[in-house]
Amino acid sequence: MTDLSDLAREGATIAVRVTPNARQPGIDRRDGQILIRVSEPPEAGRATEAARVALARAMGVAKSRLTLVRGATSREKLFRLD
Repeated sequence: MTDLSDLAREGATIAVRVTPNARQPGIDRRDGQILIRVSEPPEAGRATEAARVALARAMGVAKSRLTLVRGATSREKLFRLD
């Protein structure tokens, strides 16, 4: 898992791209973009919640501090750290 603790600033917004139904979950940084692979399907917000949990773990913060700002039904999501 990629360490993203350098992004853990209050009020920071984090743009990510989520891939649901991945065979191997994980987080990568490529070309300045954060890619999150989750094994959950994109139904009823399950993939989004799994991405939020994975991002919080990688950043070393509580998942309750991450709020989805934009992209509930999109692969491109924007989270804010409260």
